[in-house]
Amino acid sequence: MNWKKHCLSWALQKCVDDRANEIALITTTLKRNWAQVQEQSRIFAKALIHAGVKKGDLIGLMCSNNEHWIDVFFGCALIGAITVPVNTRFKSTELQYCLKQADVKIFFTMDEFLGINFLDLLREAEPQIDNLLPGENLPLLQEVVVLADHAPSGCIALSKFLYKGSSVSDDQLKASMDLVTPDDVLLIQFTSGTTAYPKGVMLTHENMLHNANAVCNRIGLTEEDRYFNCRPFFHVAGSTLSLLACLEMKSCLVTLPTFESGAALDMLAQHECTFISGNETIFQLLMNHPNFDASKLKLRGGWAAAGPQTMQRIVDVLGINNICWSYGLSEASPNVVKSDYRDDQQGRIDGLAKPLPGIEVKIIDPTTGDSLSASEQGEICVKGWSVMKGYYGKADLTAQTIDSNGWLHTGDLGFLTDEGHLRFVGRLKDVFRVGGENVAPAEVEEALLSHPFIAIAQVIGVPDQKYGEVCAAYITLKEGRILGLAELNDWLRSKIANFKIPKYLAVVENFENLGMTASGKVQKNKLKDDAVKRFSLTH
Repeated sequence: MNWKKHCLSWALQKCVDDRANEIALITTTLKRNWAQVQEQSRIFAKALIHAGVKKGDLIGLMCSNNEHWIDVFFGCALIGAITVPVNTRFKSTELQYCLKQADVKIFFTMDEFLGINFLDLLREAEPQIDNLLPGENLPLLQEVVVLADHAPSGCIALSKFLYKGSSVSDDQLKASMDLVTPDDVLLIQFTSGTTAYPKGVMLTHENMLHNANAVCNRIGLTEEDRYFNCRPFFHVAGSTLSLLACLEMKSCLVTLPTFESGAALDMLAQHECTFISGNETIFQLLMNHPNFDASKLKLRGGWAAAGPQTMQRIVDVLGINNICWSYGLSEASPNVVKSDYRDDQQGRIDGLAKPLPGIEVKIIDPTTGDSLSASEQGEICVKGWSVMKGYYGKADLTAQTIDSNGWLHTGDLGFLTDEGHLRFVGRLKDVFRVGGENVAPAEVEEALLSHPFIAIAQVIGVPDQKYGEVCAAYITLKEGRILGLAELNDWLRSKIANFKIPKYLAVVENFENLGMTASGKVQKNKLKDDAVKRFSLTH
């Protein structure tokens, strides 16, 4: 095998060699073929070289899902620079933290998005963008490139930045590209930071491209498919499992600037997309949208990180018979296990899957560290080529997460079957105790979703003077439906143990105002804060 095979530049060149004139990218504003994608990447790479960027330098990027995100990411990858994606929902303190923690040298940013002025956020983080960088707050930040026609006096507009790169020769670019190896860090993925400041996960070319390729083989993606991306590129489900999946298979990527279910349904139909992926909430939003019409869709495959109720609906309502179940985390690039589209459908619906080739999974007792037998629930641990290099600048935290034998301790709860299939149960930190009994929210959420009136369900543990904690449920209802706590609990009693039945119920219109990450995950810590106020609880 060519030793460069798991470098991004190698994968991109293969796409150009084999499918130069085929459409590689469709956004709401443009289409590009593979030759154009490569050319734009090279233009950005040359501009980076002119700006003094070298292998290993860290380049920040705060941008929606568009061609600029891909241009910066691929341009950095060509010369061994490391992209540091920034969540477009971060506030100024989080932005400052990420840029400082990751030692960002150059920062690419949109001027505004979804009504948010990114330059004002950056100005709060580093006031010197109006004068001359570097400043006191971010002393390593040398340049800010605004992905627009105009920029503050201390920054540079994109066109001017790219023009400077025209003086860099092809030979200079090649010399920089020749230094890149598969083991070099490609991207630093900041975790969502729903409970604390985020951590920077270092992922290599090998980590991400190998993971993308292995996933594509499991779901059956081909070069003839059009893959609709629901996830932000600043999340590994968007970068590895959508963007790089299409790069590995030479498929066409179709994307919106950000996920919105109505616009997504329109784009799926207009461009006859054949593949899709997402988490439980995303699929529920699509299927429960008032304009949903399965007859307009051409979907044949994809994957979902979802429970059996949602997986069954994806088959029955969306008509994706080959849907695959998925589990992973940023620290594993991200996918760990994924069912195969050729597997028995019921197993895929039930959320059972084997690890990717070359990946090991074991279940341990989180208290003692002892390995557990089949069917025993415990912490999921992962070992193999997809495990991150570590957390950037946090050696102690890395050592706490990856043990001396190379096992990544995920903080997730699950079990292995006798056949070696993994079943994910939930986050260990989300498990709560009702009178001494453990409750995994995902189990209760599954029961709730089986109710014909419920569209989306989220469950948390909340304070209780008698039992320590009890179950609180937040739900959205299907159009025209009404459901109360007493009626719901009467229905639940035949499905789950009494200690798992919700004591509190909040029927909400949506979860957006309560707290969702841009990657479509409900922030349960914010739900808990809301529940304490909503139900007048005391800690």
